[in-house]
Amino acid sequence: MGSSDPVVHPVRFVHPEPAAVGRSGSVSRFDHTQYVSSTMEFRCNLKCVHCMIEDTMDRLAPQTFEHFKTLLAHNATHRQWKGLILTGSEITLHRDLPEWARMARRSGFEHVRIQTHGMRLAQASFCDELIDAGVDEFFVSVAAADASTHDAITQVSGSFDKTLRGLELLDGYDHVTTITNTVVTTRNYTQLNDLVGRLKPLKRLAQMEFWFYFPMSETDEKDLIASHLDVLPFLKEAVAAVRGLGRGVEVKNFPECLLGADRDALYNDQPTLFIDPAFWTEFMRNGFHQCVYRQRCGATQCLGLNSAYMEKFGDHAEILKPFPQAQTRQ
Repeated sequence: MGSSDPVVHPVRFVHPEPAAVGRSGSVSRFDHTQYVSSTMEFRCNLKCVHCMIEDTMDRLAPQTFEHFKTLLAHNATHRQWKGLILTGSEITLHRDLPEWARMARRSGFEHVRIQTHGMRLAQASFCDELIDAGVDEFFVSVAAADASTHDAITQVSGSFDKTLRGLELLDGYDHVTTITNTVVTTRNYTQLNDLVGRLKPLKRLAQMEFWFYFPMSETDEKDLIASHLDVLPFLKEAVAAVRGLGRGVEVKNFPECLLGADRDALYNDQPTLFIDPAFWTEFMRNGFHQCVYRQRCGATQCLGLNSAYMEKFGDHAEILKPFPQAQTRQ
């Protein structure tokens, strides 16, 4: 998992102001205000080096079934969200996943998405079961463009082949949408464009996302944070390639001003998230929004720099350039 989601009380549902479909100027295919995420599982069978919650996974509690039913009942009555995202460390490990999807569909959700590393999707029978239950969107983590790099990041041999096989199997279903997410680190940033090319044949792949790593800490003890300046040419190449394929693209946790003409790819908004509140204690250690130009910059999507990045690379005061207030995006 990885996100910059807002803190949400686990049993209180709100009615947001009406929103336009998608952010103005965004190249995302999805309106996050129309989705809600529920964290239902905190086990995982990978050991990804960039895992946000590896130190807290054993003590975070998933959402209760009672809360889940309350969420469904609320949405059945108020139609606050169109899509439900079932997430966690690895949601496909929970035996009740198909039943949750069926319940969500019966409660009026138009879309049910799972957030997964995708290995179980290599089983055609499991894909059949999920899709028959109502899962129609699959948000799949792909760590790199080749098996050796991906498997070194996940620390599980064969994980790349299973994930790619799952995406290929999903390509054979009607009315299925896939999205990929790649956490960008020192281990893989040079492969971003290669990854776009590797996934080019997939017909159901609607969007690719690139989330820049943050360590849930004040320091980068694993040396996984890559310099934005080093990554930039690889990122822009990948964004251009994704656009060229007619796919949506989202970049998260990267300075907006460095993206130039690609700034519309930055989209740090997230669906409403229900998660153990203890998660946020660790999340706040990241210390986002540190930028010497924050008070006079017109950017609305930028998270600035975080504490670990600043400790490693400095504030980039000579490189970052604030946008005039008149350029603020809606």
